[in-house]
Amino acid sequence: MIIKLERLKIQSRKAEEAINITPQVEEIVKNSGVKNGLVNVLTSHTSSGLLVTEGIPCLEEDILTHFGRIFPEDADYHHHRYLDYDGRLGFNAEAHLKSILGGIQCAFPIENGLMIRGSRQTIYFMEYDGPLERTCLVQVLGEE
Repeated sequence: MIIKLERLKIQSRKAEEAINITPQVEEIVKNSGVKNGLVNVLTSHTSSGLLVTEGIPCLEEDILTHFGRIFPEDADYHHHRYLDYDGRLGFNAEAHLKSILGGIQCAFPIENGLMIRGSRQTIYFMEYDGPLERTCLVQVLGEE
């Protein structure tokens, strides 16, 4: 059995954005040597997320707009009144809540060396608290 873990670095450019990482994940799968198995993608940050949906710009904007309506930046969050683990005052509760709602991981089967996904399924890294350099963990498991 092959088990490979790659760290995919992502540089966000905006405070909030949807970044298509599908080509990078497919490349990692292709180079893994796994013919049949599974790929799991996980963001290692609590103020970012991963979403799988149709890859079109208008939907990217809709996701960010509606998440912003559900969790507005200026709401009265408890997190804004307490110190975090580093002794800093919390200020990004809405980013954490968007991450919880949208999710932090996705998985796809691998067959004959290719990631199997729907024809319109796109993997988005969701930045909710940028711009920052971020890391996604891409683990490929399976047989040669």
